Parts: sequence; structure tokens; C-alpha cells
Amino acid sequence: MSALNQDATAGPVRLRLPATSANLGPGFDALGLAMGLYLTIDATVADSFAIDASGRNADACGRVEENLILTTYVDVLANEGKLAPRLHLRLVNEIPLGMGCGSSAAALAAGVMLANHFGGLGWTREQMTAEASRREGHPDNVAACFLGGMTVSAMSGNDLFTATFGEDLNWSLFLGLPSASLSTAKARAMLPAHYTRADAVANVQATALLVAAFAQKRGDLLRVAMQDRIHQPYRMEACPLLPLLLPLTKEPGILGVALSGAGPSVLVIAAPEAANAVPGMMREAAGDDSLEVIETSIVAGATQL
Repeated sequence: MSALNQDATAGPVRLRLPATSANLGPGFDALGLAMGLYLTIDATVADSFAIDASGRNADACGRVEENLILTTYVDVLANEGKLAPRLHLRLVNEIPLGMGCGSSAAALAAGVMLANHFGGLGWTREQMTAEASRREGHPDNVAACFLGGMTVSAMSGNDLFTATFGEDLNWSLFLGLPSASLSTAKARAMLPAHYTRADAVANVQATALLVAAFAQKRGDLLRVAMQDRIHQPYRMEACPLLPLLLPLTKEPGILGVALSGAGPSVLVIAAPEAANAVPGMMREAAGDDSLEVIETSIVAGATQL
């Protein structure tokens, strides 16, 4: 039985949730990739809500007020007619906040998992994924966070449908992180209300090719498959790192380049033999020797211990 499907108890629990990169270019609100950066949570019942946070963005993660993990946890149980036990959380965070790396999806998933555990809901992984996806408003990051690998997802009414694969791919992932963050709401406000048929068709073709590339381990397809005409062109101004790094797809060993989620971070996928050279290539293309570049990999989904 999967750890996420065990009967809930009131005992301590440890959660480990991966970062995610959504869209991957053309797969807007449909594709997500789990990456080896984690939000790790140790939770126990306590007399009052408290958070001890360390790692990246520890100050923001450690705030109890308006904390997405706790507000989700309490609200899920309230909707089930249950009073949420107060918790003490110890967080270790590796996921950049506001950078398009799925930090809010990991927090939502954590809140749902904590509610399932401490509220004794008995939900399956599929039920938890659907609940978190409804709360996020789109399933791409949340599904990848729960299921791992490269996840394709779609909502039909309140029902979630997913497929995941590619967890065993050895492609190297690199995240280029600019200094300024970008909220998802602001990034979505940049998009037009309508698209031309040509743009829509181009994205349908690229998304289909992208799914095939991951399913068949065809890195040679990514350069074309990760091209997008639906969201990236409209976010260039707020994500100035993207136009600087997109030309890297012409370099040997670079398989594909795209915004990570809504940005402003940029995801570069490379062949493993080129991995050592990629951070330097990204910094040179960006014209910034201090650009933060994180190397990671494709990983499995959330775990509960």
C-alpha cells in the first residue's frame, strides 16, 4: 500500500514534496515536471499553531498568519465538518518562492495531506490530488507534485484525469533564477483573451510532440516541442531572462528551454554529457556572472512517512 494511501493517524508525520515546473513551453495548464528540490515538513499535534522554518525563504515560510499550508489544512477539515488539531510544523524548504517552481502547489498539497492524516479522512492519492488541483485552479503543478515525473493532467468538471511518465529519464535540469520574483496572478494578467487559430494549432502540435518526447525518451524532439506561442511571448517583459536563454537551444547538448511555470525562472533541459558546461553557458548568455543556477533532476512525487 502506498504511503499516501495509509489510514490516517494522529501521530507525527513527515511529508516530502517536490518542486515542479509547469507548462514546459506549450503545455499551458496541462503539463508539469517534478524536480529534485523539496519542501520537507515534520508535523506533530501541539497546543497552538507554530512553525519552525529553515532553508530558502525561511522567514516567509515560517509565518503562521496567512500561511498557505495551514489555511489549506484548516479549510479542508472545516469543509469535512472537522475541527483541525493545532500543529507544530518543522519546515525545511528548498523551493524558491514566487519563481515559477511550484511553491504554492507544494504548500497546497502539504495542507491537503496534513488534513488527510490528522483528520482521518482516508483519502486516496487521487482524491488528494483532485482536491488540491481544485484549490489551485489548474492541475499542472499539483498533479506533478503528487505523482512525480512528467505529468499530463486535465480537469473535467470536478474530476481530475492524469497520466505520468518519464521519472527514469536522465536528462539534466537547470533553473536560472533572476533576482526579482513574479506572482502567478500578475503573470496571468499579461495574457490575451483570444488567440489566432495559427497560434492555437502550433501549440497543440508542440504539446503533442512534447508528450511523445518524454514518453519515448526523445530528447532530440525537445527543441521544437518546447516552443510556445500562447503564454511565453506575452511574459517576456516581466521575464527578461527568457529571451536571453532561448537561443541556447542552438547549442550542442541543450535539449530545450522554456519558462518555468509562469516565470520568471527559466528551465533548461540538457543531455547529461553537457551538464558541466550548462551553468556557465546560461550565465554567459544572460550576461550575468552572478546568475543563480540550480542543477536538479526529474524525480518521484510526494511522499509521506
